[in-house]
Amino acid sequence: QVQLVESGGGLVQAGGSLRLSCAASGDITSINTMGWYRQAPGKQRELVATITSGGSTNYADVVKGRFTISRDNAKNTAYLQMNSLKPEDTGVYYCRADLSKLRFGVSFKFGYWGQGTQVTVSS
Repeated sequence: QVQLVESGGGLVQAGGSLRLSCAASGDITSINTMGWYRQAPGKQRELVATITSGGSTNYADVVKGRFTISRDNAKNTAYLQMNSLKPEDTGVYYCRADLSKLRFGVSFKFGYWGQGTQVTVSS
């Protein structure tokens, strides 16, 4: 299993920056893709960015050019650098890890979520 702990959230003014961290522990070698999602009260959880084990990244259009997702395998940590923050970026940010495990010749998929970290951007 994998445990994910997010940190780095807080209150920031519009135009400011925050760097979120997602510390992974457990069976980290099985992680294929890590991602950041966010959710505001009354809204659906939405994808922010993903990064594969090979380093390929994908971003939601609304954050493209402002956010950067990265991984540091040596520290077992994923990051989300958020620049030029807007009030619309406010929400709880969740780290997600997707795993693939081979059991009895069959590949099983697993997904794990962190507890979330609050990001609030004031106008």
